[in-house]
Amino acid sequence: MYVTICQYKCTPPQTVWGRVSMAFGLEAVTATHEIATLPGGQTAFPPEAARREPADAPDEIVLLAREQLKKGSTSFFKAARLFPKSQKASAFLLYAWCRHCDDEIDGQILGAAPDMTRPPCQRSLEARERTLATLREKTVAALAGQADEPVFVGLQRVVASHQIPHRYPLDLIEGMAMDVRGRSYACLEDTLSYSYYVAGVVGVMMATIMGVRDRATLERASDLGIAFQLTNIVRDVVADAALGRFYLPQNWLDEVGILPCEIGERRHREKVFRISARLLDVADDYYRSALIGIGRLPFRSAWAIASARRIYRGIGQAARASGAAAWDRRARAGTITQASGIALGAVEAAVLVSLRGRSERKPRLGLWTPSHLWTS
Repeated sequence: MYVTICQYKCTPPQTVWGRVSMAFGLEAVTATHEIATLPGGQTAFPPEAARREPADAPDEIVLLAREQLKKGSTSFFKAARLFPKSQKASAFLLYAWCRHCDDEIDGQILGAAPDMTRPPCQRSLEARERTLATLREKTVAALAGQADEPVFVGLQRVVASHQIPHRYPLDLIEGMAMDVRGRSYACLEDTLSYSYYVAGVVGVMMATIMGVRDRATLERASDLGIAFQLTNIVRDVVADAALGRFYLPQNWLDEVGILPCEIGERRHREKVFRISARLLDVADDYYRSALIGIGRLPFRSAWAIASARRIYRGIGQAARASGAAAWDRRARAGTITQASGIALGAVEAAVLVSLRGRSERKPRLGLWTPSHLWTS
């Protein structure tokens, strides 16, 4: 039964981004859709919503997913709007599922914890394992075409529409398991492995949505996701330490004489910054590798990904420029940075696509790749 009805209305943005997007000829979406809200904040949709293809956007599930991306990550939202219509809807739906899984594990809402007096590390392992098991069960049901909740219906539609191999969504769940079980990261390869499972695989799924099937390009898509996650690790290293999560390689910490539990202490900021700058150097290797993959995409898709790459890499560059003060406030990409990233992303995408034949010969040397990724 519908209890309350809330409306989502998408109008042309009156921001710097709006002017940039209109200058590049992007269409504005104007639509009003009714979404039922049940007691406790749960959302419900008409049954026919589960049967629609992502390309039928906007519908109720896609609009809700769009709002989640808009509120949860303005950088990715603005880049995602550059995709062709069919890919745009699928990107929204995939993000909504990823965001939901992350929030469930962390006890957050759109990446922000409502009650930091009880962080995830203080929940019992049993409770966290139950949450993980529920997410895995619902994901498996969605992959089997049996989803009954909006966010999992969205995943079901994306996987079916784009023939995404089932191992990829399950890899993301495995990444969540690493957080639940408090995996330690002894060396850089361990940190890169984690980065693949929570972000690199999202890059692979997004590339699949864009029609990519060849191994070489999927590897570059994984590289970009890994670069994004390494940037996240640096940006949030102090906040994560407060939650009992430590992603910097243990052997790097040993080299400078820091225990994981000491990462958040101000007396160690200079040392933590040196390690973080080193991790950003690794991220840059993966950002550079991703450029080759971007050049293999159709222009609109290449533009979206090139823009996201520029915007997100800028977060790491801002952290590097701030030195030991990088964690005095959370590094973000401001509106002007986002707008310039989109404008420069268009130029970069055009150049990369035009050089497609020559850039494909550049080898991908020395970069880590999960050994299981290309096995069935």
